[in-house]
Amino acid sequence: MPTVLETYLENRWMVQPNHSNHLGSTHGGNVLKWMDELGAMSAMRFAGETCVTARMDQVNFKRPIPVGDNALVEAFVYDTGETSVKVRLRASREDLRTGEREPTTESYSVYVAVDDDGTPVPVPELTVDSERGERLRRRALDGEATR
Repeated sequence: MPTVLETYLENRWMVQPNHSNHLGSTHGGNVLKWMDELGAMSAMRFAGETCVTARMDQVNFKRPIPVGDNALVEAFVYDTGETSVKVRLRASREDLRTGEREPTTESYSVYVAVDDDGTPVPVPELTVDSERGERLRRRALDGEATR
């Protein structure tokens, strides 16, 4: 059975002018796209099936990511249903020189595993086999409960 840490993915994008809005920061639609794509990849890694977006819960934009900065997106599976996979999504500004991160955007999303005909299929149970995996999962569940 897949574990929380086996689903943990992160990706980075250097924010370019074509990603920006008229204020010189990343257009929110680009951030959502990056988050949704990485979330689907995390869900697919977990389910071993194609996964499609069923829901993006409330998305909170806390601060902008200016052009020239690095956008870091993190995703991991923290819970499952019969055919659904819940993924925690976080975006941050990251200084590549120092490694400092500043949270910018967050969401909880649900993906559904589907077969080649688009019919929902069962997903495995999620297991937690490390302290870090348990911390990630617990924080995600606690955060979801307070929304």
